[in-house]
Amino acid sequence: MPNTARKTMSFPLAVKMVMIDLDGTLIDTVPDLAAAANRMLADLGRKPWDEKHYRTWIGNGVPRFVKRALTGEMQAEPDQKLFNQALEPFRQHYGEAVSDLSRPYPGVVKTLEHLTVQGYSLACITNKAEAFTLPLLKNLELDKYFKLVLSGDSLPKQKPDPLPLQHACRHFGIVTSHGVLIGDSSNDVHAARSAGMPVICVTYGYNHGHDIRQSLPDAVVDSLTEVPQYLRLYS
Repeated sequence: MPNTARKTMSFPLAVKMVMIDLDGTLIDTVPDLAAAANRMLADLGRKPWDEKHYRTWIGNGVPRFVKRALTGEMQAEPDQKLFNQALEPFRQHYGEAVSDLSRPYPGVVKTLEHLTVQGYSLACITNKAEAFTLPLLKNLELDKYFKLVLSGDSLPKQKPDPLPLQHACRHFGIVTSHGVLIGDSSNDVHAARSAGMPVICVTYGYNHGHDIRQSLPDAVVDSLTEVPQYLRLYS
């Protein structure tokens, strides 16, 4: 079994529902996000960034991502007028090409099919806006696996707040301990901890350049195909 980060969790986890993050867990979305951001910067007469910068800037929603593209820093605030000029063009560029270059990570489709056959209820929980989430999942033919999709603007709060996870549990009529979150970032770990839910993280995602093991998820895997060995269907 892959190395676990917390020794107190007993595996396999008895769960009914598997919640999976989107960007950096299911799909490598950076190529399309980077292309849209660079088109937005070109509209403003500004220089583009290379893809490695964008890989550390994913997370925390579109407005923060646009601010990072404008400033080159994680938490800096650009001039408000400049930000206002940039936000809608970015959304337009990204919406027009949300799935042109984005692809599921290796093993994702195989794992989703396996979990579905095994009888788990699957939910996609992301901070990405619904206007981008739903077309992306549909275009890449992943939407058919999920009985519930919660985007960043589906509820009043998003990850790392536990509300989306709690909402999903209520939707499926389960307690939080009978769900598990699969993600790639500290946001996912914090959300799961606050919800009282186990969390498994992938090593390959977007965590602002930090090793996800530092956030102490219950388990760490190099591929989504490793996840099923950690689970058993609760009955």
